Amino acid sequence: MRDLRVSPGSLDCEVVAQSDVVVVGGGPAGVSAAVTAARSGASVTLLERYPALGGLASGGMVLVLDDMINAQEITVTGIVSEYVERMTKMELAVVPPEEDRFASTETWNRWGRYGVFDFHQSQNPKPICYSVAFDPDAWKRVSNDLVRESCVNLRLHSWFSRPIVDNGVMRGVIAETKDGPQAVLGDVVIDTTGDIDVASRAGASYVKDSYLTTLVFRLGGVDTAAAERFEQADPKAARQINRKIKRVLGGAWELWWLKTPIPGVVWCNAPHMTGYDGTDPESMTSAEFAARDRISEAVALCRETLPGFENAYVVDVAEQMGVRQTRLLEGEYVVTAEDIHSRRHFADTVARGRDYYTPYRALLPKEVDQLLVAGRHYSATPQAQKMSREIPPCMAMGQAAGVAAALAADRGCTVREVPAPDIQAVMRKFGADPGDQPSANATVTTASTEGTDI
Repeated sequence: MRDLRVSPGSLDCEVVAQSDVVVVGGGPAGVSAAVTAARSGASVTLLERYPALGGLASGGMVLVLDDMINAQEITVTGIVSEYVERMTKMELAVVPPEEDRFASTETWNRWGRYGVFDFHQSQNPKPICYSVAFDPDAWKRVSNDLVRESCVNLRLHSWFSRPIVDNGVMRGVIAETKDGPQAVLGDVVIDTTGDIDVASRAGASYVKDSYLTTLVFRLGGVDTAAAERFEQADPKAARQINRKIKRVLGGAWELWWLKTPIPGVVWCNAPHMTGYDGTDPESMTSAEFAARDRISEAVALCRETLPGFENAYVVDVAEQMGVRQTRLLEGEYVVTAEDIHSRRHFADTVARGRDYYTPYRALLPKEVDQLLVAGRHYSATPQAQKMSREIPPCMAMGQAAGVAAALAADRGCTVREVPAPDIQAVMRKFGADPGDQPSANATVTTASTEGTDI
C-alpha cells in the first residue's frame, strides 16, 4: 500500500483553516462531534464531501432512529434528542407517545408502519417503542442550524485526501476541492468518515469486512390507508404479494415499505444487496446500477399488484448508497459480540446504545496520537459492529469524541491522556448519557481499563 501520509513540512498546498479540532465527515457522528467540541469552547473545522450535512441520515435516507431504548429507559440522549425535538416542531418527525409504547395490537396498527417498533423482539406484532420516523430534509436543516449556531467552520464540497502526520501525531488533513488541494490544520482530528478513511491512511490498524449495502428510495402517490386496510383484512394475500415484490428487490426487511411524516410518501429500505465493497469505486458503481434496476422493476410490480400503490411513483433515490460495514478500527480496545450480548460495562464507558456500552478506548487508535474515531467504524469486531452501528449510538460516540477533543485542546494534553470520568461529566452537562451508570436491569460485569488483544 502506498503511503498517503504527508508531513507538515512537505505541504504543497494552501492552508485554508487552522483550528483546535478538525472533524472529517459531516454525518450524524461528525456533526455531533463538531457541535459538541464547539460548545465546549474549542474552535472547530468540519469537512464534508457532499453539498449537505447528514450522511446516511439524510443523503442515505436511513429514516428511522432506533436502538436507543431498553425495556425500562431511553438510553441514548443528548444531541440526538435535540434533533428529535427540532424535527418534531417542524412536523417532520413521528414519535409514538409514551402511553402507546410496549402496548397492544391496536397500537401496532396505529404506529407499526412508521417502523417505530422494537425490532429485537421475536414476538409479532413487535412492541411499539421510543423510535423516530423523520424526513431527510428536516435532518439537513437541523444539522445546518446546529452547526451555524455553534459557530463551526463548515467546509462542504471538501473530499478528504490525505492525513498530515508528524512523527505519529496528527496535525491536520488535506482535502481535494474544485479549487485544488487544501490543507486544514488542527490540534486534534476526529475521523467520522464511516470507513476510517483518515485513520487507515494515517497508519492506524484495522480489519476489513462487509455486510449489506442498500440504495434506499421513496415512493409518492401511495394511499397508505388503503394499503393498511388490505393488509389487515387479508394478511395472507398481502404476504404473497409482498413476497413477490421483495423477491424482485432481491432482499428487504419484513416490512419493505414504511410510512413517513409526509402523507402519501413511503420509505423503502431496499434493495438489500451483498457482495459489494463500499471502498471500491468499481464495486460501488455496479451496486448503483444493480439497485436501480431492481427498484424500477419492483415499482412496476407494486403498481400492478399491491392495493394502495396503483398510482405510486418514485419521489427520489438516496444520494448515498447505504454501506453498513467496511474498515473497522483495531483500537486500544476492540468491542466483541460477547461484550454486546452480555451488556458488559466498562469503567471508561463514554457512550451507550440500546443496552450496550462503548469504552473510550474503542475510539482511540493505537498507532496515531491526537486522532479519535467515532461512528460505525469504531473499534469492534465485525459481528459486534453489526449489532451496534445504528445512528443514535454513533451520535453518542461523536458527542464523546467532541468532548474529549475539546478537553485535550484546552489542557494541552493528548486525547489519550483525557480521563474518561471527565468526558462522562461533560457529557452529562450536555444532557447526554455516557453510560457511566449501567442500567439497573442489565447483567453487567465491570471490565478493567487495560487493553484487550483481539
